[in-house]
Amino acid sequence: MNIEEFRNYCLAKKGVTESFPFDDKVLVFKVMGKVFALTGINSHPATANLKCNPERAIELREEYDGRILPGYHMSKKHWNTVEIEGNLPPDLILELIDHSYDLVVKGLTKKLQAALEKM
Repeated sequence: MNIEEFRNYCLAKKGVTESFPFDDKVLVFKVMGKVFALTGINSHPATANLKCNPERAIELREEYDGRILPGYHMSKKHWNTVEIEGNLPPDLILELIDHSYDLVVKGLTKKLQAALEKM
């Protein structure tokens, strides 16, 4: 998967926006104003930070040693840095994007969840 495919998949999700809130190198994806994915546009190989269930995060890091790491500049408990250009199966990357998105949506207020459903 390349960075454009990653970007397009994230943007196709309901209620998602993208921005560069930190600098012109870190692209951030939010659902209803809450971050679910970040990627450095100049990283080689391309990586992304994705939210993850803490138990699953540990399992993924062990299974995909060196390709899924504790979240760079993020809570190491709740975020992973995932190599999106490389040897990880594309279906796994899509699953991890979905997982991150779903975790963030579940954490939204009921009002924001209702607004998202109406979109």
